[in-house]
Amino acid sequence: MYAIADEDLERENEEKTSSVHFLRFELTSAMAAAVKSGAAVSLGVDHEHYRHAVQPLPATVRDSLAGDLS
Repeated sequence: MYAIADEDLERENEEKTSSVHFLRFELTSAMAAAVKSGAAVSLGVDHEHYRHAVQPLPATVRDSLAGDLS
């Protein structure tokens, strides 16, 4: 699954340019249920100039993310 960048949000105006960018993931209800049940979650970056993965995420991070799923 790949992240979706929220490119439709205004990032700059005459006074500032934001350095914060948001990504979202469209999980199926089954995927969300699995995360809420404690399934392992991994994530990574696959870019030609930067590749990195965390497999799996620490349980505390996974649990925090699971708390955001509704």
